[in-house]
Amino acid sequence: MKDINWTTLGFHYTETDYIVRSAFHGEWRDGRLVGTWEKPYVTRDKTIPLHVSATCLQYGQEAFEGLKAFRGADGRIRIFRWEENAKRMQRSAEALKMAAPPTELFREAIRMALKNNMEYLPPYGTGATLYFRPLLIGTTARLGVGPGRDYELIIIPSPIGPYYEGKFHCTTFIVNRRVDRAAPLGTGAYKVGGNYAASFRATEEAHMEGYDCLFLDSKTHRYIDECSAANFIGIKTDAEGGTEYITPRSSAILPSITNHSLMVLARDKGYKVTCRKIRLEELDEMSEAAACGTACVVSPIDRVIDPGKGRMYVISREPGPVLTDLYNSLQDIQYGRAEDRYSWCEVIEE
Repeated sequence: MKDINWTTLGFHYTETDYIVRSAFHGEWRDGRLVGTWEKPYVTRDKTIPLHVSATCLQYGQEAFEGLKAFRGADGRIRIFRWEENAKRMQRSAEALKMAAPPTELFREAIRMALKNNMEYLPPYGTGATLYFRPLLIGTTARLGVGPGRDYELIIIPSPIGPYYEGKFHCTTFIVNRRVDRAAPLGTGAYKVGGNYAASFRATEEAHMEGYDCLFLDSKTHRYIDECSAANFIGIKTDAEGGTEYITPRSSAILPSITNHSLMVLARDKGYKVTCRKIRLEELDEMSEAAACGTACVVSPIDRVIDPGKGRMYVISREPGPVLTDLYNSLQDIQYGRAEDRYSWCEVIEE
């Protein structure tokens, strides 16, 4: 194991020994891309020999994913829901007219990246994990507007520290009505780099003020869309003690694997789970709220500031009991502290 202070890593890139690569070469026939993927291979070379006219540079043919491997309480290694990441990358590739990596090729590449960087897998109890960033880019040299015929899949591993430094805590968000993250019928539902670049103008402005950014829907600016680069969760509790887990439904929102997992857990705990449009004003009715995603799992929200309307929504000064329980339940499965009744984790033998 590498001599790394695992507890101080943070969510930052730490270079490992190897990455994994696989290239696709094909041609367009009658509107269909036909070709083959080469067998994935391991390399120390972290550079990409890329033509200046590559379609990833000229026309944004790029998609990526994010997933983790965990060293469990029992010493075993678990990769969490990689199949869902493979499916999501395939959907992104199809949306941008790129070659979609087959599921088994995706799996083989992830396993190769893990096996060849085992010394970078953080030990149990540090809060750190081995993160994988699968990257898909168009490499065809082209000036005419249109999709390429050549693509490369690259698996970039990096150990990352816990999202929270210290205890599980709340974050304040600020509403931005001057920037739209994605259009309803655009690429918002796909994990492509352009969505993130389009949001930087708003997110960096929020960070300068000490907040994270809450985006509203781009059509009406009335409904909650995304929490910076994460899905939104709201918790409502009625007078009879019933609990409702609410998350936005929109064609502009990336389907979060973490959010889906939390919804399954919430249903099994007896909570009502609802996916629908959520008016910003409904924050007043919520006892808890959070952003959720691969990096943070669950990031509770204490307040939402709406400068455009001169309002502040105070939700919960501390992480609430429902989201804390869901966060712990998911982490227990990922770290092997609880039975994986959903077969979400693939156990890897060393």
